[in-house]
Amino acid sequence: MSEPESLVTDEPVPTEQEVEELLDDLKRLQKTADSAEERRVIRRTIRTVNRLAGGRMFGFDDVAQQIVGGFILSAPFIVTEEVWNLAAGMNWLQWAITVFMVVFIGYGALYRAAEQHHADREESIAGLPIRFVSLVLISYLSVTILTFVFSAPVTFGATPETTVKAISIGAIFAVVGAATADSLFG
Repeated sequence: MSEPESLVTDEPVPTEQEVEELLDDLKRLQKTADSAEERRVIRRTIRTVNRLAGGRMFGFDDVAQQIVGGFILSAPFIVTEEVWNLAAGMNWLQWAITVFMVVFIGYGALYRAAEQHHADREESIAGLPIRFVSLVLISYLSVTILTFVFSAPVTFGATPETTVKAISIGAIFAVVGAATADSLFG
């Protein structure tokens, strides 16, 4: 029985352009495949090449960077009376817009402003990149934790409705901090 070939070779690492060309070739091949099984195998190969070409995988260090960024940038806004007054005056449409802003800013900061992250090359949950899901969750959780650690709802006499709205306002700043830390140190 012969020994298995080593996975380490002297071959140079493919350039990003070479990877893109390979992916284009695979997509063309997928369109001409004769059976559903062949198309499935090609799709799986495309996903694998995308993940491998994406470089370093999302890990605990990335989560830690997001947490630090989220806490640092959102903390000053949780203890500011103006934020709580704004939240008390918001309607539900305005609240929904803040939620959309967190998602939009987070995605843009990770995948449009930073060149090192590629949404289509990362592991995903229900089609959403894990890095992005983590970013949004950490943005809201960091603000929520700070809100209750600082006892802000009691201090500012906020209702549960106002507290939810204030957390969403703070999450706008948390997502900026979390995405910046992830992109700068990632």
